[in-house]
This record gives sequence, structure tokens and C-alpha cells, in this order.
Amino acid sequence: MKKEKFGMVLPITLLGYFLILMDNSIIFTSSTEIGQSLNLSQAALSWISNAYTLTFGGFLLLSGRLSDILGRKRVFTTGILIFGLSSLLIGLSDNATFVIAMRAVQGIGSSVIAPSTLALMMDSYQGEMRERAIAYYGVTAGIGSSLGLLIGGDLTTAFSWEAGFLINVPITALLLLLAIKFIPNKPGLKSKVDYVGSILSVLGLAALIDGLTGARVWMVALGLLLLVLFILFESRVKNPILPLTLFQNRVRSGAYAARLLFMMAMLPYWFFLPQVWQQEYHFTALESGFAFLPITVVQFVVSFLLPRLTKRYGNNKVLLAGEFFLLLGLIWTALSDVSSGYFLAFALPMLVIGFGQGMVLAPVTSAGLYQAPDELAGIASGLTNTAHQIGGPVGLSIIVATTSSYHAEVGSMALYTAIALAIVAIFVTRKVSK
Repeated sequence: MKKEKFGMVLPITLLGYFLILMDNSIIFTSSTEIGQSLNLSQAALSWISNAYTLTFGGFLLLSGRLSDILGRKRVFTTGILIFGLSSLLIGLSDNATFVIAMRAVQGIGSSVIAPSTLALMMDSYQGEMRERAIAYYGVTAGIGSSLGLLIGGDLTTAFSWEAGFLINVPITALLLLLAIKFIPNKPGLKSKVDYVGSILSVLGLAALIDGLTGARVWMVALGLLLLVLFILFESRVKNPILPLTLFQNRVRSGAYAARLLFMMAMLPYWFFLPQVWQQEYHFTALESGFAFLPITVVQFVVSFLLPRLTKRYGNNKVLLAGEFFLLLGLIWTALSDVSSGYFLAFALPMLVIGFGQGMVLAPVTSAGLYQAPDELAGIASGLTNTAHQIGGPVGLSIIVATTSSYHAEVGSMALYTAIALAIVAIFVTRKVSK
């Protein structure tokens, strides 16, 4: 039997998704240099990351639904264009206010790209081809974040922090040309845009993320209130931006919760570890990036094994195993003595964590799209990415507010993962790879 080929849609979408993940991670290893170059206080420096996070997370639901209504190709190419132009302006600017503003615009571009890539895969592939595509998508999520730390440290050390943004420009130009040529131009749905729901979702998510990252309780409360109003409005409107039927499937609902908890654990992991290494071992930004290589290498290997594992054991068993290995690696890290050195305290547990990450991301993504109608693939993808984007600030803010030691911080990450393991066991109880 002739083996089917992915064509150009898969490499285009994976490169687009990798780009936005890499760019987000670059900030972790170059933040010190950015602050010094732009003369930013610690509070002002946080907005280099927060401005991006706010718009990225805030616009995800709207962007996902627009890809259903306006068509995948149009929305995807628009997101690439926004991302590339804002990256260019950031790299050429030495004005702090302008850089922060462009980071917000860059976040909007990312919010358009992220759900569009996954929805394009749903449109382009079926059956085993779709399973394999989502497996590659899932491992890209992990490797993109890890390599971003490495690339950010490398570019910052060898050149400057601006290089981390300017490198996006030729990549987005290439992506734009490839997308125009190879992505089919399928029409979107004949549906009106839910403007009220769009505004409520953007304001609610942005307020929630801002409150969490800034430890402002009143802003968190405002965000939650707006989101409650958003849900109530969506339950009554004829053409909702977020069809609530997406939550009626227990597998999808469990996957959204598991994806949220995954990032509640892993974003703090990527955030705190470089600080520990630079303080305890005096690592440079470049060395901190290289220190994440054990996770990256293992995830890369798992990406080749995952389609075979999923086909043999089923998506749910692979996801359960992945959550277990992730929990085991985090517990190992939490119990390790930092004074024993990087290799024993971090590198060895990372091998287990990398194995767990590689086995979680693709199956939980597949579960988030389980039995979602094709006409809702964009918003289902947007919801999956929204859970991913919100989880990081939620987990980080809780850890910062409740812990003060490194071991307690990693212990909190392990607790989030234990809850995710329980949710997967309870809700994701059927084969979701079909």
C-alpha cells in the first residue's frame, strides 16, 4: 500500500507554532540583558513578558473562532504578517515603551497563529495521518519552549537581545511565502461574528492573566466576573464565539483541565530553574539554555516513538503514563540536593521529565480535539491553546504567593501534575486517538 505523504501543510504549521513558542521562551534567558539595555526597573521589565502574555492569552478564543469564520489561510497569513512586522520593530527599537507596545502586538499575532496551525492540521489530515501530525505538533510544543531557552541564550551571548527578535523576520517571510503557495484556500463558515462575546472574552482573559501575573486580587476578580458574564452571554446568543457544546464531551473537558495544569507546572519550571542555576552554579544565559538540553533531546526521541505507542496502547494510556513520568521527574527534582551538582540534581531528573512531557503534550492535544466537529476545529484549538496559555500565569502566581524556597516551588509543580494525573484517570477514560 502506498504510504501517504503530509505535503507542505505540516512543515508550515509546525514551523509557525515553533516560532511563537521559541520567541516566548527567549525572554527567559535574555530578560537581564533587555532590562540593562533599556534601563528598565524590575517592574517595568516584567511587562516585556506580560504585554505579550496578556494579548496572546486574551485574543486566543477570538482568533480561533475567526479562523472558522474567515477561513484558515487568510487568518494564518495575517497572524504571520503581524508577528513578523512586530518582531522587526522590536529588534530595531531602543525605546522601552515602544518595545512593550510591540510585544503586545506580537502577542496578538501569536494568538492568531497558534489555533490556526492546529485547525489547519485538522482540516488537512484524517485518521492515522492526523494522529501523527498531532504527535509532531505536541512534541513541537515542548521542544519549541526548550530550544527557545537555548537559542535565546546563544543569541544574547553571541550578539545581543535584539537578535532574538530579528531572527523571526526572515523566518516569517519564508512562512508567509510558503503559506500563500501551499495552503489551500478553503472558505470559512457563513456565520456572523459575536462581537459582544469577543469583547467580553478578550477583556476577561486579559484581566485574569494581568491579575495573576501582577498578583492583583481585584484584577483577578474582575477577570473572573467578565468571564462569567461571557459564559452567560454565550449560552444565549445564536452564533457564539465559544459554543458551550464543546464542554459537553468529558474527554475534551478533562483534556482542557489537564493542559491547564501541565502549564501550571512547566512554566514555573522553565522560569525558576535558570535563576537557580545562575545563582548556585553561576551559569551564563547561554549555559542556562544548554542546561535544558536533556529535556529537549528526550522529547525529540519520544516524538518518533509516540505514533507507534499511541497506535498500540491507545491515547489515554499513553497520556496517563506521560503524566506519571512527569510527576516522578518533578518529585525527583524536588527531593534532590542542589549542592550535589547540576548533573545529579537536574540533568538526570530531566530525562524522566522530558519523557513525560513528550508523552503528555500530543495526547492531551488530541484529547482536546476529540470528536470536535470540523466546523469548530478553530475554536476547539483556540480553547486548547487558551488553557495552555492561562495555566502558566496561574501556576506561577500561586507558587510565588505561597512558597519561598526552591524545593517548595518544585513541590508545588509536582502537586499540579498529581492533580492532572487524577483528572486524566477520571475523565479521559476512553480511546481518544480515533
